[in-house]
Amino acid sequence: DRARFVEGFVIASLVFCTGPLTILGALNDGLGNGADQLLLKSALDGFAAIAFAAAFGWGVAASVVTVLTVQGTLTVLGVVLGDVLPEAHLAAVTATGGVLLVGVAMRLLRLREIAVADLLPALVVAPALVSLVAALR
Repeated sequence: DRARFVEGFVIASLVFCTGPLTILGALNDGLGNGADQLLLKSALDGFAAIAFAAAFGWGVAASVVTVLTVQGTLTVLGVVLGDVLPEAHLAAVTATGGVLLVGVAMRLLRLREIAVADLLPALVVAPALVSLVAALR
């Protein structure tokens, strides 16, 4: 019974904390762009949690600690970045996040399998490119 709890905790934590909506939603919420993406993610995760709970039991419910820690940290990071980054950098991060969400939507609708998680480094590259372009002017 303990192994089942641990397996449910680990699987649910990984599934709920590794998707692109986790990172994009928490950062956007911290940047003041609203929690719409986190609300969408919570609805999707809620349906997955029901299925996981049927298979793994209470370990899935315990994964809320991991989700709260990861998403809370990312939201705080978004709040800190919002105070530090110039407006052009925030616009680059927001635009890049929007493009990544299009990739998430295409995956959810099964139109095209885009490896969105592989594109997450673009959230760091976009502001760097804005700095590069500003320096070249």
